[in-house]
Amino acid sequence: MIYEKMFFPIGGGDELEERLYGAFLIAKYFNTRLEVLQSYYKTSKGIADGLLLPHDIHDSIEEVLRNRIESEKHEFLALVEKVKKDVGIVEDENLKIDLKIKEGVRSSMIELYSKISDIVITATPPSGIPTATFETITQRTGKPVIMFPRVMRKFSTDSIVIGWNNSPQSSRALTSSIPLLKMAKRVEIVTAGQFIEYGSLLEDMVEYLKLHGINATAKIIKTTMVPGEALLNHAIEGNFDMIVAGTHGHKGLRELMLGGTTRYFLENAHIPVFLSY
Repeated sequence: MIYEKMFFPIGGGDELEERLYGAFLIAKYFNTRLEVLQSYYKTSKGIADGLLLPHDIHDSIEEVLRNRIESEKHEFLALVEKVKKDVGIVEDENLKIDLKIKEGVRSSMIELYSKISDIVITATPPSGIPTATFETITQRTGKPVIMFPRVMRKFSTDSIVIGWNNSPQSSRALTSSIPLLKMAKRVEIVTAGQFIEYGSLLEDMVEYLKLHGINATAKIIKTTMVPGEALLNHAIEGNFDMIVAGTHGHKGLRELMLGGTTRYFLENAHIPVFLSY
């Protein structure tokens, strides 16, 4: 077990059941504890307080809001149990699904609770547009992140491709992914020609991984006019199970390996991506 505790904050949007399925699938694969954060805004900071209403009407609105939240909580708990059954989660001393249902500002709680985990997992943002939740996860948690497709029915780390661009972020991604790379049966490093300043760099990287018991190959690929397209296409064409990449801390996923990412990468990343910044 390479991770003792994973953290999965649930963002907004549709496909909640599918996102839970993907997160539980990852937890099952690693046979580890998964803490799931579901957040709700406090009713006292909600709609009713923003209106100048008589106290009885104000209290009635507050009660409606509280009842709605309680109903959503019960629905969420029922959905969690359903997905656990669908994924085949049998909890034991290692594999556990811990629910943390809190009232408050989601991004603030994510930033706080993520710091007491080994790694954060998250689904790709809807329509490839980074949300506030997604930006917090990828920029402010201080943890590596596994980003998985919003609909995912299979998870594996057997075959991993590493995107390299000489940045400190790609260096951190490489080092922090070593436990995952040790699990893989196939590892390949890819880079673009403009990042090869010294001819022996790729060979040195392969030797470095070999010191950790990882047999890797290396390849130079051509970039395209679309940021992120070359890395993603290579991963898909090579039937890789996961991409390892680094993000720029101040720009998050707006700039990712081999020339940056845009909405294209997030929309089309149908395999998990291990991120570090």
